[in-house]
This record gives sequence, C-alpha cells and structure tokens, in this order.
Amino acid sequence: MLQEAIDLQQNAIAELVRKMTKTEVTFRAPTGSGKTRMMADFMNQIIQTYPNTVFLVSTLSKGNLAEQNYNAFKDCVDKNIFPNLNPHLITSESSGEERLFIPVGYNVYVLPRDLYKDKSKLKDEGTLVNFLDTLTFNSPFRKSVWLIKDECHQATNNLDGLSSYFDKIINFSATPNLKRGQNPDVEITDEAAMNAKLIKNIEWGDEKDTVETAICKFEEIRENYVNLLGVNPCLIIQISNKDKADDEWANIERILEQKEHLHLKWMSVVDKKDKCRTNDKVSKLPVERWKDYAKENGSTIDVIVFKMVISEGWDIPRACMLYQVRDTKSKQLDEQVMGRVRRNPRLVDFEKLSPEAQNLATTAWIWGIEPQCMKKSRQVKLFGGEFGIPQAIKIKPTHLKPLTERKDFKIEKFLEIKSKSDVTHTSIFTLYAKLQRCENEIRDLCYNYADTVQNWWQFCEHIDAVRKEYNNYICNYADSMEIVKDADGKEKEVSFPVSSTYIDNEHYQNINDWVWRRKDGSDKFSFDSEAEREWASILKDVSLRGETEFTEVGDLNPLYGQMKTDNTPEPKRLNAENKYLWGKNFLPNSEIKFEYYQNGIHSSYPDFVLKDKKGRIHLFEVKSVNMSNAAQFDSDEYKGKILALIECYKQCSKLTNYNFYLPVLKEEVWQITKISNGNEETITKEKFLDSFK
Repeated sequence: MLQEAIDLQQNAIAELVRKMTKTEVTFRAPTGSGKTRMMADFMNQIIQTYPNTVFLVSTLSKGNLAEQNYNAFKDCVDKNIFPNLNPHLITSESSGEERLFIPVGYNVYVLPRDLYKDKSKLKDEGTLVNFLDTLTFNSPFRKSVWLIKDECHQATNNLDGLSSYFDKIINFSATPNLKRGQNPDVEITDEAAMNAKLIKNIEWGDEKDTVETAICKFEEIRENYVNLLGVNPCLIIQISNKDKADDEWANIERILEQKEHLHLKWMSVVDKKDKCRTNDKVSKLPVERWKDYAKENGSTIDVIVFKMVISEGWDIPRACMLYQVRDTKSKQLDEQVMGRVRRNPRLVDFEKLSPEAQNLATTAWIWGIEPQCMKKSRQVKLFGGEFGIPQAIKIKPTHLKPLTERKDFKIEKFLEIKSKSDVTHTSIFTLYAKLQRCENEIRDLCYNYADTVQNWWQFCEHIDAVRKEYNNYICNYADSMEIVKDADGKEKEVSFPVSSTYIDNEHYQNINDWVWRRKDGSDKFSFDSEAEREWASILKDVSLRGETEFTEVGDLNPLYGQMKTDNTPEPKRLNAENKYLWGKNFLPNSEIKFEYYQNGIHSSYPDFVLKDKKGRIHLFEVKSVNMSNAAQFDSDEYKGKILALIECYKQCSKLTNYNFYLPVLKEEVWQITKISNGNEETITKEKFLDSFK
C-alpha cells in the first residue's frame, strides 16, 4: 500500500481524535477510501487513551453492512493491527421465549440500525435501554458510551431518542446530510483520495452513449484488466426501481444476447429473490450468496444489473464501469452508487504494478449525471497526442533502491551477527503487530527472507536493528537514489501522460499555449490553489519569450513537419529549440515523480514542468503560507516535508542535471528555493525571471 495512502488515512484520524473536544463531530471520506478501517483505527486510539470507553456502532441493515463491519473489526483484532478492540455483533436472535440479552465485557458493539425499531424485540423488550443503563449507571460497569453513526446520512430516529446515554456522537459517511447539520469537521476530499490512489479517477461517458456503448467499452478493456491486473472486471448497470425497470432490463438482456456478447456472464439482482436472474453457474447458489460471489476478483460475472435501491454495503473492488440507464437520468447519480466502481482493486500492492496497470487500476468509467455536490472533473489531452509533447519533453524519474541492493549488505549475514546479541523473546503477537507498523519495504524484506517460521522470528526479534540499518541507507541518497531503469536496464524517460484529468477547484487561468488541451476545447484551466494559479501565470509569461507558437496542420502537432509517406506513424521533427514547453503535472496517469524518504518512501510529483528554449528542464513544487495555510506551514510536519524535499531534489539535480524549485507564496511575495547540481540557493521572483532572458 502506498505510503501516501497510509499517511492520508492516519492524518485524518489524528485530526478526528483532536476534534473530540466537541460533543458531536462529522467525518467525511469518499466511498472506497477505507472508511471502516479508519473507524477501527479511531476507536483503537480512543480506547488506548481512555480504556473506559465503549463504542456503539450503528450501521445500515441493508447489504449485511453490520456484519461486514463486525468482521472487519474482528479481522483487525485477529491480525493484532488494532488490538484494543473487542467487538460484539448485536443480533435479534434468542432461543425460544427467552428475552434478548446483550453481554457486557466488550468495548465495540455493532448494531444493525433496523434491529432497534418499533415492534422489535430489541426495543419493545427494552433490551438496548437496559444494556445502556447497565453501562452508564451501574457503578461496577460504568462506562463512557460513544455512538458512531456509520452512513450517518440515513436517519436514525429511534436511536436519536437515546442520545442522553451517549457522551459523544461521531458521524461517518461519504455523503453527510448537511440539512441535519452534518457539516464535516474532518474530511478526506475526493482529490486527496484520488491522489493517494485510494479511489479511482472518473472518466465520464458521453450523454448520448447507450447501454450498448458501455458494454462495448467494457469488452475493450476486459482483456487488459485480466492480463495487467489479474482481476476479472465487471460492468454495473443501474436500472429504475419501479415501472420502467422491466422494460429497461428487457433491452439490456436483448443486447447481452447478441452474438458478440454471448460469452459475457451476467446477473440481475433486484429486491425480490424470485426476480433475480443469471446465466452463470452462480444460479446453483442461493440468491443471498450471489453478492458475495460477485465481489471476488476471480468471479466470472461480467455484468451486474441492479435497481437503484442498492447503494451501500456492497463492496465490489473489481467493478470498473457504471452505466445509469437513461430513463433514470431525471435523478443525479448517488455518490454511494458511484462508490461501487471507485475502489482500487490492487491497492495493497499498487506500487508493484506497471504504469499501464496502475492507470487501469485507478480509472473508473461512469455514464450518468454528476452529483451537484461533486466538483467537476475535467478531462485533458496532450497537444499533438503521443507523437507530440512526449517526444519533446523527456524526464528521467528517480527512485530509492531497497536495502537489499546495497552491495555490502546481506540480510542473512546481518541477522547472523545480530543473533549473537541478547534477544528479548517477545510474544509472536507483539512481534506481528510491530512488523505491521513497519514501512512496506521492511515488511517486504521480511517476507522475502522468512521462508521458515524460525527465519520470520529471527527477523522480527531484530526488527529495530533492521529498521535502523534501513533508515541509515535509504536516507543517504548518494547511495540509495538512482534514475529508474527500464526492462532493458536503460535509464527510463517519461513525459506527461497522453490524457489526464483534474478537479475544477476554481483559481482559474486562461491558457492557450501550453502542453494541454481540454476535451471540451475551452482554454479555462483550474488550479489547486491561488499560489498555483499565480505561478502558472508567471510561467505563462516566461513561455511567451519563445519564438515558435503552437500551430497545428491537420492532425499534426507544432513540433513536427509533414508526415512520412511510407505509412509509418512517426512524423519528421520540427526544430523546436526556440519554444518554451510547459504544463501542469496533473497527477492522474503521471510518471513524472521523484522518490524521497520521510517516515516511509513517498513520491514527489512536481506541480509544473518547463523545458526552456535551450533544452533545460525546470521542475516546480509550489507552496503557499497564506491565510489558512499559515498554521500548517508553521507545523513541524510541514517543515519536515520541505526539508525532505530539498534533500531529495539536491541528489535528483545531480543525477539528472535538472533545475528544481520550491516557490513559496507568503502574502504577496515569492520566496523561491532553487536547487541545481546539488546546490541550494534562495532567489527572488525577479532573479528567477532574469534567468530566462
């Protein structure tokens, strides 16, 4: 799992813990970003600090969400990841005429919301109230009870009547209900989750596309999904709930029965069991088990058709496409429904995938009306396509080599020497938990070495020494950093991706003379911050000093002359020495990155890349310390990141001969750190501009 994803989750939970001075808080994170795990992390930290705390986790009843959450919490305990949790699933089961009973002694109670309603045993027999009375008023068991509302956008009227029992209320949802005052106190934005590869970027289908278009698109990517990701993908088709559903399904079935699609396996999951249908072997299983089968990465189901009522509680990481049937277009897509196709199917080992596979794993195709609450996603493509900018701008990315590549290091010899020293004979559970808290690289080193239980134990007994050796090596960039090599052992050169996306965050700048073109033809581009927008304006002014303008001839691009006549795709080059080429390094699909170490390996994706008319490469990581960012800038964490980036860029500049910059906007003044050939200097905006004369 990428360190950026781990950091994003941990920082969000740390912020949530800090917010618990309030009686009620709301945590918002997009579907697919690991909300259940973060919930477990939050409870684990609170219980560790306040052992007298008991959590009641209210979940939706549909989709067996309560049982899913309980199993997830139990798994975290079994693996010693969050060992402070002691979960219990509240059910309505009792033997014969016996009254329901909720045992004390646990600290996390998972409650399906609809078990506590009128005419239910849990409510009518007073079981839940008696349990809460025991916890809050009976001195031997007195606890501080905190209520977590999972999927808090759904009403919990009956539980709301018990609010006097709860010291704290924590709302979790991808779509908090703002009308009920659920304004997020802590939020993981969609952009942040996408940048950390927790969820996929969305490619929106054309409004005119039919369901058959979506099925054909699915056929296009299906083989690549299997070959590159080892995952069988699926297309989800959402139909209406009521009268139109039968006609919509009949049309879909007609398309699936066409000769070219007969090999596709499908299932139709609706609210009535006798109406569920499939052409797959899953028909031999009870209908209630169909969903579990469809979730597996190796499932043979290609197309899943479901009604609009199914949104929460059904995780299908292998789903990559969602088509909303036209007749339901009067309603916008629910973010919960969109979340079904936005989970990263290879999140755990994402960094081991090829760039092509990573792009595939982080792309979702959706046909539907975007929710008003979502920021607009803009699609962009490179000017001139694959034969344009990628041929003119070539960047050599760097990475940090693993400790095993250090010539004088052998893990076997290292542990043999360490084993001669005293060992603590720590319990296997403590050792496992310690290993799980280590960086990905340390865990990989362990599992590559530990082919026996004895080796695993030996490694974990000396894990502190291994980590110290690893840190000393990885932080010495002169030894650990190198330019990435391709499959043939040659230094790899990358460029901007042919296509990418960005989220419309306002901070607009009109640009018609850089590497990108918007899909809709507009020259209006958006940037992540006002500082980025201002820096884009500066680079735009710099680029105007070039002599060659972007002009296309037919399907050609400004960097090339006429096409060859021998039908080969590569055109002749045009001398572009007098042209400044520059662009925003949009994260989706980008390979322009440089690894650095700060409590784990991270990737720096510079915000902008510029190639000047002399062929020199300049890369910019833009920061701001204005207004709300000032507190962040003053934090030790932020300062630590800046220092880590500077050290990284020093070695990068030596290896690549590129110029790296950290422009920081403070009030209205730019303070620019320039790193060139390993040397660091602070320059003004004026000196920066003079360097391009």
